[in-house]
Amino acid sequence: MAKVRAINADLLARNAYLELMNEKMRRDKFGASSERSRRLRDQLELTFEELEANASEAELLGQIAAAKTTAVTAFTRKRTTRRDLPADLPREKVVIPAPQACPCCGSHDLGHLPADITETLERVPARHKVIQTVREKVSCRQCEKISQPPAPFHVTPRGMFGPHFLANLAFQKYGLHQPLNSQRDRLEREGIPLSLSTLADQIGAICVAVKPLFLLLEAHALSADRLHADDTTVPLLAKLKTEVARIWDYVRDDRPFGGPAPPVALCYYSRNRKGEHPRAHLAGYSGILQVDKFAGFNDLFREGRGEKPMTRANCWAHSRREFFKLVDIRQQMKRRNAVAPLISPLASEALERIDRLFAIERDINGKRAAERLAVRQEQSAPIVVDLESWMRETRASLSRHDAVTKAINYFLNDWEGFTTFLADGRICLTNNSAERELRAVARGRKAWLFVGSDRAVSARR
Repeated sequence: MAKVRAINADLLARNAYLELMNEKMRRDKFGASSERSRRLRDQLELTFEELEANASEAELLGQIAAAKTTAVTAFTRKRTTRRDLPADLPREKVVIPAPQACPCCGSHDLGHLPADITETLERVPARHKVIQTVREKVSCRQCEKISQPPAPFHVTPRGMFGPHFLANLAFQKYGLHQPLNSQRDRLEREGIPLSLSTLADQIGAICVAVKPLFLLLEAHALSADRLHADDTTVPLLAKLKTEVARIWDYVRDDRPFGGPAPPVALCYYSRNRKGEHPRAHLAGYSGILQVDKFAGFNDLFREGRGEKPMTRANCWAHSRREFFKLVDIRQQMKRRNAVAPLISPLASEALERIDRLFAIERDINGKRAAERLAVRQEQSAPIVVDLESWMRETRASLSRHDAVTKAINYFLNDWEGFTTFLADGRICLTNNSAERELRAVARGRKAWLFVGSDRAVSARR
């Protein structure tokens, strides 16, 4: 029975793994990046994690049961080839010496052969220590003046916590989304009792200390010729309810066109989604802005704004998503329950045409802007011209209430913004750089649930 359980558990784990791989490949080929698809992948990964653990447990239990009998052989699971551990990790060599004499005949005439080396990943537990800084004092016997070296620099006032502790505190809170009360409880279990107010006081001091660094990053980002912009929601605690506030991000990433400047992401907070917020964030900026079709960005591109209006580059991933919804069987089955899902052949054709552009972009990603532009004018431009003609002809033959018409209108209502990439090799086809940076906020919403006040989040942008 133990062997049968092990085999069944292995089959379940393999099936979950194949479902996960199928979903990832299907999304990579056909699906746009969306929070719903990420949740689905997360759920499949959790399912695979549980079944994989169960299969390993069942395998070991089967081996223990088989060792007690000679009639049944143990079941051994087939595993993928193990990856090599990173070469940059420090190695600690533990040598098990060979025997000095032959265990068979007792001879001491032995020759050394190449040793077998097994690498095992181990974790060195983190530990805390207290650094005592002793500043000696001296008194002059002649003039009775007391002298003492100055106190060392401390990141935060009173110097109770060192820079590594403070960096870990901030990273746990904002990088791993661990609230301060959870960190307080963990420290208390490690024998370090600290109050919540003490940790919160240090977070406030950290924000002040890193403010100059943020200003330097802001200047670096806004000096770019091209930026990605996006926003996402954050629940804001209000009286008897939560309100929907916003986190805006602006990303400089020159790597797609081989730019040497390091990437950077800026985040700002606002209580609502009014267009005045991106106008304030980008005051004085006049480069290329890659965005979705949110109307709040429209004023940034109008004539008369500053010395030079921005150049708009719309996101093809957002517009492609409108067609993908019409062929997404899984989502249609959820919405329509027992009604058979419908796959629009027109939407499928549109996806095939658009995917040709994405295939070209994958080949030129990371190349110089001039080279990207030359490839686009030679290969992408004819596809875009044919796509526009096909869309206009298709729209003319459909009802204005048809779902395909609405997806086409999403494109044609601002076709100039979608074709900007054909005139500039620095522009990306999608706004995924900004969307990727906001995933951290989406993950954090599951941990901290809401922000406590406007100042709490705006001071820590």
